[in-house]
Amino acid sequence: MQFLVFILTFPFLWIISILPFRVFYWFSDFIYLIVYYIIGYRKKTVRENLALALPHFTDEERLIIEKKSYHHLCDMFMEMIKTMTISSEEMNKRFTITNLEVIQEYEKKGKSIMLIASHYASWEWLITLNQKISFRGVAVYKKLANKYFDKLVRDIRSKYNTELVPTSKTIPLISDNQKKGIHCVYGLASDQSPKADRIFHWKSFMGIEVPVHTGPEMLAKKYDMTVVFAKVKKVKRGYYELTIIPISDNPNSIPNFGITDAYIKEVEKQILEAPEYYFWTHKRWKHRR
Repeated sequence: MQFLVFILTFPFLWIISILPFRVFYWFSDFIYLIVYYIIGYRKKTVRENLALALPHFTDEERLIIEKKSYHHLCDMFMEMIKTMTISSEEMNKRFTITNLEVIQEYEKKGKSIMLIASHYASWEWLITLNQKISFRGVAVYKKLANKYFDKLVRDIRSKYNTELVPTSKTIPLISDNQKKGIHCVYGLASDQSPKADRIFHWKSFMGIEVPVHTGPEMLAKKYDMTVVFAKVKKVKRGYYELTIIPISDNPNSIPNFGITDAYIKEVEKQILEAPEYYFWTHKRWKHRR
């Protein structure tokens, strides 16, 4: 059944991926109308999240953000499909890096790098960074249930020298690389809510005290990795800009949870600059004090 679903879906995805960008975004507009107005995908969750995180906005202002966020959500998932066939040249035009030298300077120190991102703007196209660094790029991801689509995702991202590792195999891979002296840039998006049995730290996020992921900090301290934040900005439709924000190149000198707290503050600043580009459909504030 998994293979049947894959072979029926793949041609449709491939056709979408080769559409000229103007037609491609017209199709995204059409998908937005269906997702927002007809299906109403997770609309209740989005509205609850916006009311919790942005109480100082009026109802009308939050409604505008809501609609823009759905429009962006459709664009972003369409852009994930576009990654199947987009050229490196086109990708480099559409996803630029403002301060690549920061990563390059850290690479000279001979330590692996923990690059923490958030579900904002385009975390999918962060993979283009791996064409411009000397370290191996590793992206931690949640393995897909359909093994054929899972392989497709890994094949797409491997075009940009990215190695995908499932969450369950992250620690063994880092440990093995460390023993072999292999330096990597490990990319994780850690702004969502941890499972109830993995709550070790609470932090105010958008004015609400919630549990936060501490895994990146724990790994950075255990394996002495430099920690940076990947701040992605949406410049205009289909164009993004990455800025590397240093957090610490000596993680063990920072008090426990200091790195995690610094990361959460950066995510907050990112959201407040343009809240419509955050991934509001997640139940981020389901656990709160």
